[in-house]
Amino acid sequence: MKYRSLGRTGWQVSEISFGAWAIGGAWGGVDDRTSLAALNKAIDLGVNFIDTADVYGDGRSERLLAQLKRDRKEQIIIATKAGRRLPAQTVAGYSRENLQAWIDESLRNLQTDCLDLLQLHCPPTDVYYRPEVFAVLDDFVRAGKIRFYGVSVERVEEALKATEFPNVQTVQIIFNSFRLRPADGFFDQAKKRRVGILARVPLASGLLTGKFRPETSFASDDHRNFNRHGEAFDVGETFSGVDYETALAAVEELRRIVPHGVSMAQFALRWILMFDAVTCAIPGGKRPQQVEENCKASDLPPLPPDAMKAVERVYRERIAPLVHQRW
Repeated sequence: MKYRSLGRTGWQVSEISFGAWAIGGAWGGVDDRTSLAALNKAIDLGVNFIDTADVYGDGRSERLLAQLKRDRKEQIIIATKAGRRLPAQTVAGYSRENLQAWIDESLRNLQTDCLDLLQLHCPPTDVYYRPEVFAVLDDFVRAGKIRFYGVSVERVEEALKATEFPNVQTVQIIFNSFRLRPADGFFDQAKKRRVGILARVPLASGLLTGKFRPETSFASDDHRNFNRHGEAFDVGETFSGVDYETALAAVEELRRIVPHGVSMAQFALRWILMFDAVTCAIPGGKRPQQVEENCKASDLPPLPPDAMKAVERVYRERIAPLVHQRW
């Protein structure tokens, strides 16, 4: 496992980290024993950074991470998120009182007295134009409730605006072979301001594993079944907002680029790591085997220029007209 600097925090974090949404819920059936096995496998393989949120299983994911930290001696950095408990996303909802309540709940779930990294969880765009929200977060840092804070965003505009606040340490954004826009301009600004980038949805909700087919079905409690058109939350979070059939056709083109002996998931993750502005990719994993496959991406050699160009060609021809300007 290789490590990269996380913004200005001073932390060196595993470039393949662990996204803990799936072990909380909304990805089909999961049991805590298997989830803990997956988490322990990640730590065994050198993962030291885990991303979660208070709403993942209504705290279930955070509580599993608290158990993990009790069981392991290694340093494990946990980033959590707050804001999606609001019944409706409004700027007014990001008040001092609400933020304090969310933080206190995460502190209880994680059984700690200080959160490593708190991220605003895809708030409305107008929040990024309200300095008073970030001033409140500064107060929580001074009070010792959080060490650092960052944001999780839907749109590049939000990412760019967030980096203007001097104490934003990280930006979490969807970035994968089906979502290239962040690399167009945001990455340069993040590097200039030394802001860490957490690449979420790195496998496009599993599409970039190459394991799905037109007839693949998903459980009723899996967002890949119930949120394909944004019925529950932003459609960009599911399959990166790409039409399923269109995405499958693009995957078949990408499959021809993947080197022998490398899985499509590993190729997709190694492609992300080719961008030095990215601190880490945070694929999810419900089973130890998934985690092990993902972590091997860190050991792969750099992808050749022709492979990088081929991915961009597939994106520009098949995917960009659907998603590029939307997010």
